[in-house]
Amino acid sequence: MNKDIATPIRTRAILERYGFSFKKSLGQNFLIDTNILQRIVDFAEIGEDTGTIEIGPGIGALTEQLARNSKKVVAFEIDQRLLPILSDTLSPYENVKIIHKDVLEADVQAVIDQEFAGMDDLMVVANLPYYVTTPIIMKLLEEQLPIRGIVVMLQKEVANRISASPGTKEYGSLSIAIQYYTHAETVMIVPKTVFVPQPNVDSAVIRLTRREKPAVLVKDENFFFQVTRSSFAQRRKTILNNLTSQLPDGKQKKEEILSALSAADIEPTRRGETLSLEEFGRLSDELYTYFH
Repeated sequence: MNKDIATPIRTRAILERYGFSFKKSLGQNFLIDTNILQRIVDFAEIGEDTGTIEIGPGIGALTEQLARNSKKVVAFEIDQRLLPILSDTLSPYENVKIIHKDVLEADVQAVIDQEFAGMDDLMVVANLPYYVTTPIIMKLLEEQLPIRGIVVMLQKEVANRISASPGTKEYGSLSIAIQYYTHAETVMIVPKTVFVPQPNVDSAVIRLTRREKPAVLVKDENFFFQVTRSSFAQRRKTILNNLTSQLPDGKQKKEEILSALSAADIEPTRRGETLSLEEFGRLSDELYTYFH
């Protein structure tokens, strides 16, 4: 068995050998706790037939655990300086492929077609750089990729927003966008002390399991998301005030907005954070008639 990468001593030795310095702009924080990595792999329910996509492998700490447990790992790494390190640390594993690319610009479906042909079980597992967490998750969901789910480590505060329920202060358009596509749950809190360099905040691991079909069926998905974003534009305002100020020609269409709220059985004085996904679905369908 190869020595784990994710120990403080081994991580330090690898970084020193390559003279690697952390780039703040890339949000690089490397995990130095093997137990936590193994738990992440467990939460993702990875087996020998699973193909795994990783984003931001760093020096390969999580990649190594994934390689030991899954059929194949394909990891996207944006930082060219890490490529020689990864090719060294992951040399014992023949089932790993590193792609030097920003995942936000990559054609992930094409990579899946090429690298995971014939594999039915695909998971995304990653310790995501804090500054691009949301765009990465939304890209993976909006592109309707054939994945079973996503297990990622991110800032605890963002995890709370993603898995939040209606009526809580964390609940917002991000909660709705992600819960529209997935069942979202925070499965573990990770203290900042297990990273090098140590970030300023604690992290959390979140598990997103794809729904067979979206949580609510709506006439127009883009319009649904426009309505939810508008409803949270200013959290202290009522849903009526937010919609009239945010939707195109909303001020001229106040009466229509009131009719839509009434038809969807939603009090105009409520705030966006009190509405469930189902209520937003009904409301966006009622509004759709007036705004298209």
